[in-house]
Amino acid sequence: QVQLVESGGGLVQAGGSLRLSCAGSGIIFSSTGMGWYRQAPGKQRELVDFISVGGFTLYADTVKDRFTIFRNNAQKTVSLRMNSLKTKNTAIYYCNTGGTLRIPEGKYWGKRTQVTVSS
Repeated sequence: QVQLVESGGGLVQAGGSLRLSCAGSGIIFSSTGMGWYRQAPGKQRELVDFISVGGFTLYADTVKDRFTIFRNNAQKTVSLRMNSLKTKNTAIYYCNTGGTLRIPEGKYWGKRTQVTVSS
């Protein structure tokens, strides 16, 4: 059974930083792409960052140079470092696995973590 458990969300002031982590189990972690998605109030869920098996990354244009995704296959975790946060980054963030560079969205989702950026 595939399980993804996110952690690290919370409340932060604009301009601050947060690090989200996602621990995976029930998968061959080193053989699957990992991604972070988010859903802001009233909006559709969207891709934030994705990292492939080979370490190639995809970033949403709005987070380039501010967010960094990295994976640790030995610990079976993928993390998202978010710097210079803005109020519009407030959203529910989801970990995702099973995707590829071609189709980043995989079939497995974490339970989510809330990120709130205050002004």
